[in-house]
Amino acid sequence: QVLRSSLSLSLATGKPFRITRIRAGRKKPGLGRQHLTAVRAAATVCRAKVMGDEIGSTDLTFVPGEVKAGNYQFAVGTAGSATLVMQTVLPALLTADGPSRLELAGGTHNRNAPPFEFIEQAFLPVINRMGPTVTAALHRPGFEPAGGGKFTVKVQPSPQLEPLTITDPGAVTGRDIRAVVAHLDDRIGKDEIKAAQKKLVWDDATSTVDRADEAVCPGNIILLTVRCENTVEVTAGFGRFGTPARRVGSEAARDMKHFLESGAAVGRRLADQIMLPLALAGGGRFTTLPLSGHAQTQIETIGHFLPVTVEVDEKDRHLHEVIIKTADVAAAEE
Repeated sequence: QVLRSSLSLSLATGKPFRITRIRAGRKKPGLGRQHLTAVRAAATVCRAKVMGDEIGSTDLTFVPGEVKAGNYQFAVGTAGSATLVMQTVLPALLTADGPSRLELAGGTHNRNAPPFEFIEQAFLPVINRMGPTVTAALHRPGFEPAGGGKFTVKVQPSPQLEPLTITDPGAVTGRDIRAVVAHLDDRIGKDEIKAAQKKLVWDDATSTVDRADEAVCPGNIILLTVRCENTVEVTAGFGRFGTPARRVGSEAARDMKHFLESGAAVGRRLADQIMLPLALAGGGRFTTLPLSGHAQTQIETIGHFLPVTVEVDEKDRHLHEVIIKTADVAAAEE
């Protein structure tokens, strides 16, 4: 998280950085394939000077140049998340000197990363409310362990990003459950849906099992979507060997239930992802669940690059409000 956010902020602000002890506490420390792809993607977009961009490196220096719009292709080469690579370079392209088109290959539906549908339905609508127009299209899903997914993103930039307030989700306007199955039995998806419906009591929700046999390897995901007047939340359960389908469906439903019961306008995973563009816009406010470790890390990293403050107001045990202000505004209010 620190590396990806630092790359995004360096691109957007023109500030160089050096990061040491990258992933030092992990079983395999240093840059992995996914992280290296993000570094090189960022370097390509701004013609940066980079030292330490190699597999296993724990020390990286990044000196950005001028961000250039254009047509870019980035491939992770494994099932590493291509959606996280996209999110690394996107903020700077939102206010670039022209439209851009990104073609990304790698993992699109893997654990510990936002699946494509989350990007398309929850994340990008927030970005588009800030001025730019960004659209995404999935051409082939990529599951673990082979990856091989592919999607494209088109960016029509805006001169600047506008601050945004999302504190009330508004009334629910729609909800659906979708299981995606690749080279596996449909019964897996049906069992996941049944478990999710039971936990949420969504008897009226639209539910479908979709085949994705164009994928390179077997895989499965269940996606729960709630559309409200002012926001969209997507939660996911990832199928994996040895885990019953009903448990996968229940995991996605549990996360959705927590979101709905909190009254928050922004889900926990979306919260840490929109902080950075809101900080670049110079302001924003939203309600969310108690912040994740990623969100806390995001706040700290933003402070190294931008003159903004991020305040977190605990409304109750299940609901927090995040307020982003420029340092000048924050000082004037004191």
